[in-house]
Formats: sequence, C-alpha cells, structure tokens
Amino acid sequence: MADDDCYELLLDGKPSGVMELPVEWVRDDAVYFWMHRGQSFRPYTPPEAVFDIFRREFDAAYDEGGLFQLTMHPHIIGYRSRIWILEELIRHAKKRGNVWFATHAEVIDWVSAHAE
Repeated sequence: MADDDCYELLLDGKPSGVMELPVEWVRDDAVYFWMHRGQSFRPYTPPEAVFDIFRREFDAAYDEGGLFQLTMHPHIIGYRSRIWILEELIRHAKKRGNVWFATHAEVIDWVSAHAE
C-alpha cells in the first residue's frame, strides 16, 4: 500500500527484483459489504455508492495513466444485488477507451519491461 502504481521493492536500498502490485482498502468490496455474523458490527454501503467510489477511483487512475486494481471476493460481490457493480464498471471502462484488462503477471511483465 505504498503507492498507487506498481513498484519494485528495495532490500537494503537496492532493487530486489520483487514487484509490488499495491492494493488499497478503498478498492476492496469487503470494506463496504462484509458482515460479521457473530458480532453486532454490520457495515453496509448501498451498491450505488460503492459503484460511485469504484468509478471515481477508476476515472482518477485513467486520467493519471495509472493502475486501477480492484479486490473483489466472490462471496461478497457475487450476489445479484451487487454483481452489477462490476458489470457496469467494465462497461464504463470500455467506454473510456484505451483500457487494458490484464492479469497480475501481465502487469508485472509490462512494468518490468518499462522500468527506468
């Protein structure tokens, strides 16, 4: 969580060869929907609000030419009332154009090849 985009981890101030794909809680579905059945803590954010957060995160990354990475859990986002968030976000990204949907390995390969 040290940056918005990929970076190489340093070991004793020297490149380690290990690339970090940073995650961020604001782009994680669990933060907004996860409920603890055995506790009284029940966070809940309406799906429309979660979509708005994710869309704004995507748009900012797009405008900066940076990485947009979501963390999504099938047992959280996979419900009928929520999965539309991902579907709509993909539609939104495609409309912006020039978006690359890649695996983690593909991103790391690209970053490694274009490192300064």
